[in-house]
Amino acid sequence: MALQIRQTMTAAAFDEWVRLPENSERRFERIAGEVVEVVSNDEASEIAINIAAEVRLYLKQHALGRVTGADGGYIVAGHHYIPDVAFISYEKQSGPSGEAYNPNPPDLAVEVVSPSDRPERLMIKVGNYLAAGVVVWVVYPTEREVQVYKP
Repeated sequence: MALQIRQTMTAAAFDEWVRLPENSERRFERIAGEVVEVVSNDEASEIAINIAAEVRLYLKQHALGRVTGADGGYIVAGHHYIPDVAFISYEKQSGPSGEAYNPNPPDLAVEVVSPSDRPERLMIKVGNYLAAGVVVWVVYPTEREVQVYKP
């Protein structure tokens, strides 16, 4: 779920802005230059945590990489995204980046759609994920559907 701030800024300005003390407890994405505050609801959160648990179990059994949740941000094709669930392989990055937004895009991004998500903004994200070589799962809870996009 996202609440639009209606502010556009460059990547460098965004990086500085999200580090301000008043923004430390908030989550933001930068989509096509627009700043979007990311909030969730309990349904989307529960679906995301269940997906993350299954992905984590698989990764643990096969030692392929790490999984992050809705607090793990990534820079994807110059944009700042916070997927609900993401996987990044050990091959791509051996340990956590420690950055607010990991400079390496994930290998898999899962976006759980909330009622307030705007379809056009979601498709911009999907396009940028694909351009960066990221597999994307878009989960539609109401429809009980998952759309898979591959680069």
